[in-house]
Amino acid sequence: MKPRSEACERNRDPILEVLRDRFADRRRVLEIGSGTGQHAVHFAAAMAQLTWQTSDLDCSLPGIRAWVGESGLSNLPPPIALDVTGSWPAARFDAVFTANTLHIMSWPEVQTLFAALPEVLTADAVLAVYGPFNYNGRFTSPSNAAFDDWLKRRSPQSGIRDFAAVDELARSIGFILVEDRPMPANNRALVWRRAAAGAAAR
Repeated sequence: MKPRSEACERNRDPILEVLRDRFADRRRVLEIGSGTGQHAVHFAAAMAQLTWQTSDLDCSLPGIRAWVGESGLSNLPPPIALDVTGSWPAARFDAVFTANTLHIMSWPEVQTLFAALPEVLTADAVLAVYGPFNYNGRFTSPSNAAFDDWLKRRSPQSGIRDFAAVDELARSIGFILVEDRPMPANNRALVWRRAAAGAAAR
């Protein structure tokens, strides 16, 4: 039986609305932390111009393979194993997407992820991140505060990240923010573009 996330079912269309716009001129996307694989199937089906490369830890790959295999989509290759602290793929991508991952990782792992991105991205790459974020060190809702507490009780190094800290990581590797869109359930869709391309798009 394929794994299934109800949250993916709820948030996939609002996320797709962002990606249709920001990935319209993209061709090769690396999804980091593909989870069940549901997002990948939905997005690859809706954006046929993209080759959507899923990735996750080894333990998640069987579930992703099940979704990818059942989809029959030619633009959805088999998933690859990716631990952000280990080896990254040798291929180059002009976009990266990740959803609900930064608050699961430790902060050093988040830093490692951003530091590694230049090695796999093209000069005009786009980076899209979905999930909850704090602003000015504060939670944006009581539900996010409760979620952060649950995360920390499960794993003390996890937790909702502050937007400014993540934006600084993106800036440190040459990206500038081009969109910060409110999303359902107190989440955000953050999109950065490598500075030269991003400046031209403003």
